[in-house]
Amino acid sequence: MSPLSRRTLPVRPLWLALSASAVLSACGGGGGEVALPQLSAALPANFSGDCASLSSTLASLPNTSITSVTTVPAGLVANIQTAEHCRVVGRMNQRVSAVDGNTYYIGFEIRLPKAWNGRFYYQANGGTDGAIGTAAGALGGGPLSSALSKGFAVLSSDAGHQSQTTPFFGIDPQARIDYGYGAVGTLTPMAKNLIKLTYGKAPDRSYLGGCSNGGRHALVAASRYADQYDGILAGAPGYNLPKAAVAQLWGVQQYAKVATGRVTSVSTAAGVSVPVDLPDVSTAFTPAELTLVGDRILAKCDALDGAGDGWVGDVAACQANFSVANDIPTCTDSRNGSCLTAAQKTVLTDVHTGARNSSGAALYASFPYDVGIKGRTSAGWAAWKFANATGVGRDPGATAFIFTSPPQTNTSTFTGLPFALNFNVDNDAPKIFATSGVYTESAMSFMTPPNPTDLSRLRDRGAKIIVYHGTSDPVFSYHDTVSWFEGIRNANPGSDIGRFARLYGVPSMNHCSGGPTADQFDLLDPLINWVEKGSQPQAVTVAARGTGTSTLAALINSEVPSSWSPSRTRPLCPYPTVARYKGSGDIEQASSFSCQP
Repeated sequence: MSPLSRRTLPVRPLWLALSASAVLSACGGGGGEVALPQLSAALPANFSGDCASLSSTLASLPNTSITSVTTVPAGLVANIQTAEHCRVVGRMNQRVSAVDGNTYYIGFEIRLPKAWNGRFYYQANGGTDGAIGTAAGALGGGPLSSALSKGFAVLSSDAGHQSQTTPFFGIDPQARIDYGYGAVGTLTPMAKNLIKLTYGKAPDRSYLGGCSNGGRHALVAASRYADQYDGILAGAPGYNLPKAAVAQLWGVQQYAKVATGRVTSVSTAAGVSVPVDLPDVSTAFTPAELTLVGDRILAKCDALDGAGDGWVGDVAACQANFSVANDIPTCTDSRNGSCLTAAQKTVLTDVHTGARNSSGAALYASFPYDVGIKGRTSAGWAAWKFANATGVGRDPGATAFIFTSPPQTNTSTFTGLPFALNFNVDNDAPKIFATSGVYTESAMSFMTPPNPTDLSRLRDRGAKIIVYHGTSDPVFSYHDTVSWFEGIRNANPGSDIGRFARLYGVPSMNHCSGGPTADQFDLLDPLINWVEKGSQPQAVTVAARGTGTSTLAALINSEVPSSWSPSRTRPLCPYPTVARYKGSGDIEQASSFSCQP
């Protein structure tokens, strides 16, 4: 058995029958337990001074250089109306690498409202980081509010390197660790000190949230920094990110088996075009074929939640009802979008079953069959399975330079598609667990929580965690997140884990947003009320954002089906409950549905 297979947790199939105790926990049962501490509410404070004056005030921060302090007037920040605030930009721990000779530092910005609500929000960013995202603390898909607009002091960082488009920072061991967990640990005390110098008091309550790699940061913080954060909001948490990257490369090799087109050139990281003759994996499944699959899933599973409404609410039940073999027509002639070939069916099944090595051992989790497979945006299935899985700056590059020990060094000649096609899952995949020379921590050490299912430190001090994940996420498996959540339950036998942890699956949502779904929601307010008032979250209303629901193009989801009301609402239910139709009422309204087992 390979090192990878030994460390691959079994994935509990989503369609397995849930025990009565599991349902009870999700609904808030399990009485007779020792009460958890109740944290007090944050108290507001104001900063009435001139933002520019903060430059001298903050000069005393250790190992920190403040590069600019400006006043941001009231207006739109990340598409959200936001009050006047100060924007502080700086860097920490600047150094020159002894390994690659490059200069590194942990860059950050923190936005400080003039009218502060007494809370701090660490905005964990996505991808391979490398750039300081606008510190707004955006929430959900097409959000209507943000942490900054709610009055939080919000910090965003580049996670310790300044390369957003290439993964070559992985050659530096410290940059790897900063990306994995070090930047959060370094920035958190600095930010709290900065806030104290600004307002005269440290934050009363601290929250950390993000989606994708930001969700991974959040789960890492729940483990490593449980004493520093009172509330964790983790979206699509790719906490097994190195495994997911390996699975993406394995997937490329599967799509190559049914690709009909060829790639005749690829670009190196330096932008040099190199002639090749390789399968064009984007031709493995056409948009029409993916739409066919999504429509067939919908036809088979639509009514499982009690309503024929063009929405698969019971994704778990759908797994037992839908069959690739029986429910998708098999082509008897040419591919025309109305069928799949037998070989395509095999690939589709294999990809959903999950990546395997040559001995059949799981390399990563399985994926649910879901309607969002026909998602067309940059968050959708095709974008992640084809383009991102073959690009230098995504899975191939991340695996080669960040997750492999020792990393590759061919920074000028590296190409994504050849690397993906030549990746050996038997010999190369175990390297995500390896250490070598100056690379004293493996990728599975610096990228994942030390003990993902042990949230006892967070639990015992009264802190809370909410996780949300699109069931049609094409890169980080919803099943993997369910397996993590069930692992917490197993680590707390006889306990109601709903007292401190909640998981919300978002039907048909792709990676963090998008897809034929309703994906506009705010889980930060429920988290605040839970942490500071003891109000345990139940159903949360989620809304579609179809054409006409906003004048801002960025807030419109073009994939909302035309047969829906553009502002359709549903209850977002805590796992393992499902939004089921009550039997009467407007199917476009959340009030016609309730969360049930």
